[in-house]
Amino acid sequence: MRRDMFLKSMFALATTAGLPLTARAAANIKMMIPANPGGGWDGTGRAFGKAMLDAKAVDTVQYDNKGGAAGVIGLAQFVNASKGDPNALMVMGAVMLGGIITGKPQVSLDKATPIARLTSEYNVFVLPANSPLKTMKDVVEQMQKDPGSVKWGGGSRGSTEHICASMLATKVGVDPKKVNYVAFRGGGEATAAILGGNVTVGGGGYSEMAEYIAAGKMRAIGVTSEKRLPGINVPTMREMGYDVVLGNWRGLYGAPGITPEQRAALTDMVIKSTKSSSWTESMQKNGWTPALMTGKAFDDFVDNEFSSLRGIMHLAGML
Repeated sequence: MRRDMFLKSMFALATTAGLPLTARAAANIKMMIPANPGGGWDGTGRAFGKAMLDAKAVDTVQYDNKGGAAGVIGLAQFVNASKGDPNALMVMGAVMLGGIITGKPQVSLDKATPIARLTSEYNVFVLPANSPLKTMKDVVEQMQKDPGSVKWGGGSRGSTEHICASMLATKVGVDPKKVNYVAFRGGGEATAAILGGNVTVGGGGYSEMAEYIAAGKMRAIGVTSEKRLPGINVPTMREMGYDVVLGNWRGLYGAPGITPEQRAALTDMVIKSTKSSSWTESMQKNGWTPALMTGKAFDDFVDNEFSSLRGIMHLAGML
Protein backbone atom coordinates (compact mmCIF):
# COMPACT_ATOMS: atom_id res chain seq x y z
CA MET A 1 0.00 0.00 0.00
CA ARG A 2 1.34 3.44 -0.89
CA ARG A 3 2.23 5.68 2.02
CA ASP A 4 -0.38 8.34 1.12
CA MET A 5 -3.14 5.72 0.86
CA PHE A 6 -2.07 4.18 4.19
CA LEU A 7 -2.21 7.55 5.92
CA LYS A 8 -5.66 8.28 4.46
CA SER A 9 -6.89 4.87 5.69
CA MET A 10 -5.52 5.46 9.18
CA PHE A 11 -7.11 8.92 9.27
CA ALA A 12 -10.46 7.47 8.24
CA LEU A 13 -10.28 4.82 10.95
CA ALA A 14 -9.36 7.36 13.61
CA THR A 15 -12.17 9.66 12.52
CA THR A 16 -14.73 6.85 12.52
CA ALA A 17 -13.65 5.70 15.98
CA GLY A 18 -14.65 9.04 17.41
CA LEU A 19 -18.06 9.13 15.78
CA PRO A 20 -21.27 8.41 17.71
CA LEU A 21 -22.96 5.07 17.12
CA THR A 22 -25.49 6.51 14.67
CA ALA A 23 -22.68 7.48 12.33
CA ARG A 24 -21.50 3.85 12.03
CA ALA A 25 -23.12 0.80 10.54
CA ALA A 26 -23.42 -0.81 13.99
CA ALA A 27 -21.48 -1.33 17.19
CA ASN A 28 -19.74 -4.08 19.10
CA ILE A 29 -21.36 -3.71 22.51
CA LYS A 30 -19.66 -4.72 25.75
CA MET A 31 -22.34 -5.48 28.33
CA MET A 32 -21.39 -5.45 32.01
CA ILE A 33 -23.77 -7.59 34.08
CA PRO A 34 -22.90 -6.79 37.72
CA ALA A 35 -24.22 -10.09 39.07
CA ASN A 36 -23.48 -13.78 38.75
CA PRO A 37 -25.24 -15.81 36.02
CA GLY A 38 -28.81 -16.93 36.56
CA GLY A 39 -30.46 -13.92 38.22
CA GLY A 40 -32.64 -11.02 37.16
CA TRP A 41 -29.87 -8.73 35.93
CA ASP A 42 -28.29 -11.58 33.98
CA GLY A 43 -31.61 -12.46 32.39
CA THR A 44 -32.34 -8.84 31.55
CA GLY A 45 -28.88 -8.16 30.11
CA ARG A 46 -28.82 -11.23 27.90
CA ALA A 47 -32.41 -10.76 26.75
CA PHE A 48 -31.69 -7.16 25.82
CA GLY A 49 -28.47 -8.17 24.08
CA LYS A 50 -30.50 -10.55 21.94
CA ALA A 51 -33.00 -7.77 21.27
CA MET A 52 -30.22 -5.44 20.08
CA LEU A 53 -28.93 -8.12 17.71
CA ASP A 54 -32.40 -8.97 16.38
CA ALA A 55 -33.13 -5.27 15.83
CA LYS A 56 -29.83 -5.02 13.91
CA ALA A 57 -28.89 -2.15 16.18
CA VAL A 58 -25.50 -3.75 16.88
CA ASP A 59 -23.13 -6.26 15.29
CA THR A 60 -22.07 -8.17 18.39
CA VAL A 61 -22.68 -8.24 22.14
CA GLN A 62 -20.03 -9.40 24.60
CA TYR A 63 -21.14 -10.16 28.19
CA ASP A 64 -19.10 -9.81 31.36
CA ASN A 65 -20.57 -11.07 34.66
CA LYS A 66 -19.10 -9.61 37.87
CA GLY A 67 -21.25 -10.29 40.92
CA GLY A 68 -21.22 -9.05 44.50
CA ALA A 69 -22.27 -6.20 46.80
CA ALA A 70 -25.58 -5.47 45.05
CA GLY A 71 -23.79 -4.78 41.78
CA VAL A 72 -21.30 -2.34 43.27
CA ILE A 73 -18.28 -4.53 42.45
CA GLY A 74 -19.34 -4.69 38.81
CA LEU A 75 -20.06 -0.96 38.83
CA ALA A 76 -16.52 -0.19 40.02
CA GLN A 77 -15.01 -2.40 37.31
CA PHE A 78 -17.26 -0.83 34.67
CA VAL A 79 -16.38 2.73 35.68
CA ASN A 80 -12.65 2.07 35.85
CA ALA A 81 -12.36 -0.01 32.67
CA SER A 82 -14.70 1.71 30.22
CA LYS A 83 -14.05 5.45 30.51
CA GLY A 84 -15.04 7.20 27.30
CA ASP A 85 -16.13 3.96 25.61
CA PRO A 86 -19.30 4.67 23.57
CA ASN A 87 -19.94 0.95 23.09
CA ALA A 88 -20.07 -0.02 26.78
CA LEU A 89 -23.32 -0.67 28.66
CA MET A 90 -24.08 -1.83 32.20
CA VAL A 91 -27.26 -3.39 33.55
CA MET A 92 -28.42 -1.79 36.80
CA GLY A 93 -31.55 -1.04 38.79
CA ALA A 94 -33.17 -0.48 42.16
CA VAL A 95 -31.03 -3.17 43.79
CA MET A 96 -27.84 -1.30 42.94
CA LEU A 97 -29.23 1.90 44.48
CA GLY A 98 -29.97 0.01 47.70
CA GLY A 99 -26.46 -1.44 47.73
CA ILE A 100 -24.92 2.00 47.27
CA ILE A 101 -27.00 3.44 50.11
CA THR A 102 -26.01 0.70 52.54
CA GLY A 103 -22.45 0.10 51.39
CA LYS A 104 -21.37 3.68 50.67
CA PRO A 105 -18.78 2.57 48.08
CA GLN A 106 -16.00 4.79 46.76
CA VAL A 107 -17.31 4.43 43.21
CA SER A 108 -20.93 5.53 42.97
CA LEU A 109 -23.44 5.59 40.14
CA ASP A 110 -22.89 9.26 39.35
CA LYS A 111 -19.59 8.31 37.70
CA ALA A 112 -21.45 6.50 34.88
CA THR A 113 -23.91 7.84 32.29
CA PRO A 114 -27.68 7.19 32.57
CA ILE A 115 -29.19 5.72 29.40
CA ALA A 116 -32.60 4.13 30.04
CA ARG A 117 -34.95 2.40 32.42
CA LEU A 118 -36.23 -0.77 30.73
CA THR A 119 -38.54 -2.79 32.94
CA SER A 120 -40.46 -2.86 36.18
CA GLU A 121 -41.10 -5.97 38.24
CA TYR A 122 -42.35 -6.93 41.70
CA ASN A 123 -40.81 -9.39 44.11
CA VAL A 124 -42.34 -12.70 45.09
CA PHE A 125 -41.67 -14.54 48.35
CA VAL A 126 -41.42 -18.32 48.11
CA LEU A 127 -40.97 -21.35 50.37
CA PRO A 128 -39.09 -24.53 49.47
CA ALA A 129 -41.62 -27.14 48.37
CA ASN A 130 -41.00 -29.34 51.41
CA SER A 131 -41.12 -26.53 53.98
CA PRO A 132 -43.25 -27.19 57.07
CA LEU A 133 -44.45 -23.59 56.72
CA LYS A 134 -47.27 -23.16 54.20
CA THR A 135 -48.26 -19.49 54.15
CA MET A 136 -46.94 -16.01 54.84
CA LYS A 137 -48.98 -16.07 58.05
CA ASP A 138 -46.96 -19.11 59.16
CA VAL A 139 -43.74 -17.25 58.37
CA VAL A 140 -44.84 -14.17 60.29
CA GLU A 141 -45.88 -16.18 63.35
CA GLN A 142 -42.54 -18.01 63.37
CA MET A 143 -40.66 -14.73 63.01
CA GLN A 144 -42.62 -13.20 65.90
CA LYS A 145 -41.69 -16.17 68.10
CA ASP A 146 -38.03 -16.31 67.10
CA PRO A 147 -36.82 -13.84 64.44
CA GLY A 148 -33.47 -15.57 64.02
CA SER A 149 -35.07 -18.91 63.19
CA VAL A 150 -36.48 -17.52 59.93
CA LYS A 151 -33.65 -17.35 57.41
CA TRP A 152 -34.50 -15.00 54.51
CA GLY A 153 -32.56 -15.59 51.30
CA GLY A 154 -32.20 -13.23 48.36
CA GLY A 155 -29.91 -10.86 46.53
CA SER A 156 -27.23 -8.65 48.01
CA ARG A 157 -27.64 -6.60 51.16
CA GLY A 158 -29.86 -3.63 50.31
CA SER A 159 -31.76 -5.52 47.59
CA THR A 160 -35.50 -4.98 47.26
CA GLU A 161 -36.23 -8.38 48.81
CA HIS A 162 -34.01 -7.46 51.78
CA ILE A 163 -35.85 -4.17 52.16
CA CYS A 164 -39.24 -5.94 51.96
CA ALA A 165 -38.27 -8.49 54.64
CA SER A 166 -37.23 -5.63 56.94
CA MET A 167 -40.42 -3.69 56.13
CA LEU A 168 -42.50 -6.76 57.01
CA ALA A 169 -40.71 -7.08 60.35
CA THR A 170 -41.62 -3.51 61.31
CA LYS A 171 -45.26 -4.10 60.32
CA VAL A 172 -45.61 -7.16 62.58
CA GLY A 173 -43.80 -5.87 65.65
CA VAL A 174 -40.39 -7.45 65.08
CA ASP A 175 -37.15 -5.50 65.42
CA PRO A 176 -35.87 -5.25 61.80
CA LYS A 177 -32.31 -5.49 63.08
CA LYS A 178 -33.13 -9.07 64.12
CA VAL A 179 -34.13 -10.12 60.59
CA ASN A 180 -31.89 -13.05 59.64
CA TYR A 181 -31.15 -12.11 56.04
CA VAL A 182 -28.69 -14.16 53.98
CA ALA A 183 -27.34 -12.23 50.99
CA PHE A 184 -26.23 -13.99 47.83
CA ARG A 185 -24.12 -12.65 44.98
CA GLY A 186 -26.87 -13.17 42.43
CA GLY A 187 -30.32 -14.58 41.80
CA GLY A 188 -28.89 -17.89 40.61
CA GLU A 189 -27.17 -18.54 43.94
CA ALA A 190 -30.26 -17.47 45.87
CA THR A 191 -32.46 -19.79 43.78
CA ALA A 192 -30.12 -22.72 44.44
CA ALA A 193 -30.27 -22.02 48.19
CA ILE A 194 -34.07 -21.99 48.12
CA LEU A 195 -34.28 -25.21 46.11
CA GLY A 196 -31.81 -26.83 48.48
CA GLY A 197 -33.79 -25.82 51.56
CA ASN A 198 -30.87 -23.78 52.88
CA VAL A 199 -33.10 -20.78 53.62
CA THR A 200 -36.55 -20.59 55.18
CA VAL A 201 -37.98 -18.01 52.77
CA GLY A 202 -36.67 -16.82 49.43
CA GLY A 203 -37.31 -13.57 47.62
CA GLY A 204 -36.67 -12.24 44.15
CA GLY A 205 -38.22 -11.13 40.89
CA TYR A 206 -41.12 -13.29 39.74
CA SER A 207 -39.32 -14.05 36.48
CA GLU A 208 -36.48 -15.68 38.43
CA MET A 209 -38.85 -18.01 40.31
CA ALA A 210 -41.63 -18.65 37.79
CA GLU A 211 -40.40 -21.96 36.35
CA TYR A 212 -39.78 -23.43 39.81
CA ILE A 213 -43.17 -22.28 41.07
CA ALA A 214 -44.84 -23.81 38.01
CA ALA A 215 -42.92 -27.07 38.54
CA GLY A 216 -43.97 -27.28 42.20
CA LYS A 217 -40.40 -26.91 43.48
CA MET A 218 -41.25 -23.63 45.24
CA ARG A 219 -44.45 -22.40 46.86
CA ALA A 220 -45.26 -18.72 46.20
CA ILE A 221 -46.75 -17.10 49.30
CA GLY A 222 -46.87 -13.36 48.52
CA VAL A 223 -46.01 -10.63 46.03
CA THR A 224 -45.05 -7.03 46.78
CA SER A 225 -47.32 -5.46 44.15
CA GLU A 226 -50.29 -3.17 44.72
CA LYS A 227 -52.63 -5.65 43.04
CA ARG A 228 -52.34 -9.31 42.07
CA LEU A 229 -50.16 -9.81 39.03
CA PRO A 230 -52.11 -10.72 35.87
CA GLY A 231 -52.40 -14.46 35.37
CA ILE A 232 -50.58 -15.21 38.63
CA ASN A 233 -52.68 -16.54 41.50
CA VAL A 234 -50.49 -15.30 44.33
CA PRO A 235 -51.90 -12.97 47.04
CA THR A 236 -50.32 -9.58 47.57
CA MET A 237 -48.70 -8.78 50.88
CA ARG A 238 -51.19 -5.96 51.35
CA GLU A 239 -54.29 -8.12 50.87
CA MET A 240 -52.94 -10.47 53.56
CA GLY A 241 -52.78 -7.54 55.97
CA TYR A 242 -49.09 -6.65 55.62
CA ASP A 243 -48.54 -3.19 54.16
CA VAL A 244 -45.45 -4.07 52.14
CA VAL A 245 -45.47 -2.69 48.59
CA LEU A 246 -42.23 -2.16 46.69
CA GLY A 247 -41.40 -2.40 43.00
CA ASN A 248 -38.16 -3.38 41.34
CA TRP A 249 -36.89 -1.90 38.09
CA ARG A 250 -33.94 -2.46 35.79
CA GLY A 251 -32.15 -0.22 33.36
CA LEU A 252 -28.94 0.55 31.49
CA TYR A 253 -26.06 2.96 32.06
CA GLY A 254 -23.28 3.95 29.70
CA ALA A 255 -19.61 4.54 30.39
CA PRO A 256 -18.18 7.59 32.18
CA GLY A 257 -17.02 10.47 30.01
CA ILE A 258 -18.95 9.76 26.81
CA THR A 259 -20.12 12.78 24.84
CA PRO A 260 -23.74 13.98 24.68
CA GLU A 261 -23.81 12.79 21.06
CA GLN A 262 -22.63 9.32 22.05
CA ARG A 263 -25.19 9.17 24.85
CA ALA A 264 -27.92 10.14 22.39
CA ALA A 265 -26.74 7.45 19.96
CA LEU A 266 -26.82 4.79 22.69
CA THR A 267 -30.28 5.96 23.71
CA ASP A 268 -31.55 5.73 20.13
CA MET A 269 -30.09 2.22 19.86
CA VAL A 270 -31.83 1.16 23.07
CA ILE A 271 -35.18 2.60 21.98
CA LYS A 272 -34.89 0.81 18.62
CA SER A 273 -34.12 -2.47 20.38
CA THR A 274 -37.15 -2.21 22.68
CA LYS A 275 -39.34 -2.30 19.56
CA SER A 276 -37.98 -5.68 18.44
CA SER A 277 -40.13 -8.80 18.52
CA SER A 278 -37.39 -10.48 20.57
CA TRP A 279 -37.75 -7.93 23.38
CA THR A 280 -41.54 -8.17 23.30
CA GLU A 281 -41.29 -11.95 23.67
CA SER A 282 -38.82 -11.63 26.57
CA MET A 283 -41.12 -9.18 28.35
CA GLN A 284 -44.08 -11.52 28.04
CA LYS A 285 -42.13 -14.66 28.94
CA ASN A 286 -40.67 -13.13 32.11
CA GLY A 287 -43.70 -11.15 33.24
CA TRP A 288 -41.80 -7.86 33.01
CA THR A 289 -43.75 -4.61 32.76
CA PRO A 290 -42.56 -2.20 30.05
CA ALA A 291 -41.13 0.90 31.73
CA LEU A 292 -39.00 2.65 29.11
CA MET A 293 -37.68 6.01 30.28
CA THR A 294 -34.74 7.97 28.86
CA GLY A 295 -33.06 11.38 28.96
CA LYS A 296 -33.61 13.88 31.76
CA ALA A 297 -36.73 12.03 32.92
CA PHE A 298 -34.55 8.99 33.70
CA ASP A 299 -31.89 11.17 35.36
CA ASP A 300 -34.53 12.68 37.65
CA PHE A 301 -36.14 9.30 38.28
CA VAL A 302 -32.87 7.82 39.58
CA ASP A 303 -32.31 10.83 41.85
CA ASN A 304 -35.84 10.48 43.25
CA GLU A 305 -35.39 6.72 43.71
CA PHE A 306 -32.26 7.30 45.80
CA SER A 307 -34.22 9.63 48.09
CA SER A 308 -37.24 7.32 48.28
CA LEU A 309 -35.18 4.20 49.03
CA ARG A 310 -33.21 5.99 51.75
CA GLY A 311 -36.51 6.89 53.41
CA ILE A 312 -37.89 3.37 53.13
CA MET A 313 -34.68 1.79 54.41
CA HIS A 314 -34.55 4.21 57.32
CA LEU A 315 -38.12 3.35 58.32
CA ALA A 316 -37.28 -0.36 57.93
CA GLY A 317 -34.41 0.02 60.41
CA MET A 318 -31.73 -0.81 57.84
CA LEU A 319 -29.70 2.42 58.16
